[in-house]
Amino acid sequence: MAKAKSPKITAGSPAAKPGLLSGGNPQIAKGYGDAPVQAYIAAMPGWKSEVGRRLDQLIVQAVPGVRKAVKWNSPLYGMEGEGWFLGIHCFTKYIKVAFFRGLSLKPVPPGESKSKDTRHFHIHENDPLDEEQFISWVKQASQLPGERM
Repeated sequence: MAKAKSPKITAGSPAAKPGLLSGGNPQIAKGYGDAPVQAYIAAMPGWKSEVGRRLDQLIVQAVPGVRKAVKWNSPLYGMEGEGWFLGIHCFTKYIKVAFFRGLSLKPVPPGESKSKDTRHFHIHENDPLDEEQFISWVKQASQLPGERM
């Protein structure tokens, strides 16, 4: 009698549960489009998943037709042919939103970066999100030249 093969679980199959890297960032395979970004958001631990879902909604609302991808285990948002203007990354105690041309935004997001033009915005558990300010930053960032990654 032939032995039945067990089903192969791959990153795209529903049975596959992404692991978390040190610091709590979901390990998601590189991919383009909404599906890998939604997989990342679903895998964000604890309170971060709900916040990630809201950030994604606000970005899509602010920039209809935004391009999405996951690269280096981080969702990226950009404009067709213009590169990426924003990235999201989970850490143990907060979510980091990176505006790749953040130095050009008004007001400049508060978190500094090793990269000259990049500015970060950190969201901790129970932090109120100023959605109006976030949408303003997203709209401004989407109109600037993006990062080629």
